[in-house]
Parts: sequence; structure tokens; C-alpha cells
Amino acid sequence: MSLINFYTYNFKTYFFVNLLFHKKYNMDTIDQLKSELEHEYNTTMKFFELYPADKGDYAPHAKSMKMKRLAAHIAEVFGWPAMILPNNGLDFATGEYKPTIIDSREDLMKKLDEDYQLSMKALENAKEADLKPNWSISNNGHKLAEWSKYGAIRHALNQITHHRAQLGVYYRLNDIPLPGSYGPSADSQSFA
Repeated sequence: MSLINFYTYNFKTYFFVNLLFHKKYNMDTIDQLKSELEHEYNTTMKFFELYPADKGDYAPHAKSMKMKRLAAHIAEVFGWPAMILPNNGLDFATGEYKPTIIDSREDLMKKLDEDYQLSMKALENAKEADLKPNWSISNNGHKLAEWSKYGAIRHALNQITHHRAQLGVYYRLNDIPLPGSYGPSADSQSFA
């Protein structure tokens, strides 16, 4: 076999194997986002089931959010995919965004569930092409950040993880046992 035939044969084999692998094992992006959102919802629900409403005004530092604001923000972020997909952005100066105020564990869990359901429905109705346009956050027309809609949703998922970890610190400092997130915690040895 000549060197050219060898490379031609290997390229065709490589291309064919990768094409089959891609078709068989590659989930579409929407399914991946829905799966991750569902996992984050289930993990966050475990944290919110332990939310101590009587400690809502607790903050570990003067520059930290109070626990009730932090928890409410986590719940709100679950609604971001539903806000991102039909719009080009959010401008804080327009007053469209109003922080959620919660007074009880029940309010918190209700907000989480409502926003999760809205985003799952938005993702179920979305197409891959809907993830490509840009989406930005701004203040009075000044862009603060911009991503593709896919990137903005990924950022929201990262925000959930980031802020839930902060909430875990608040819990630990208040002797509230922590559920596992991506495996066991010091308080819960369960992987489920």
C-alpha cells in the first residue's frame, strides 16, 4: 500500500467511525441543558428543604448577601433560560428585573419549582438554532456582559452551582447539615 493510499484509507476510516460515533452518542445541546437543569433542580431542592427561614437575615460578612436574598436569587436563576430564549437581553435600568422576596421555605420552594418549570418548557420548545443569537445584560444601554444564548444559559447554570455553594457555607456556619451535591458531603454519605 502506498503512503497516499494509506492516508486516504485511514482518513476515510477515521471519518466514517467518527460519523457513526457522533450520530450514536452525541446528545443534542437542548437535551444536555435540560438534563443539567433537572440535576441542578433536584440538588437545589435538597438544599431548600433544609432552608431555615428563621435565619433569613443571617450573613457571614457585612459584604455578603443575607441568606434569604441568596436563596431567592438561586431560585430566580432557574428561570433564566425562560427569560433568555425569547429575548435579546436584559437591561437593569428598565426595571424589568425585580428581585424575588421570600418569607418562608414554602415560598422559596414554590419559586424554585415555578421557575424550573418555565425554563424546562422554554427548552422543550427551543431548537438548536435558538441558542446561537447573542444575549446581553446591560444597565441603561451599557453592556455589562454578552454571550450567545447558549453561553448565557451555561452561565446561568454556573451561577446556580456557585451560589448554592455559597449557601452551603452559610448552612455550615449555622450548623445545618449539608446534603450532597455531586456526591457525598460530610453530613450525607449518599450519592443519590
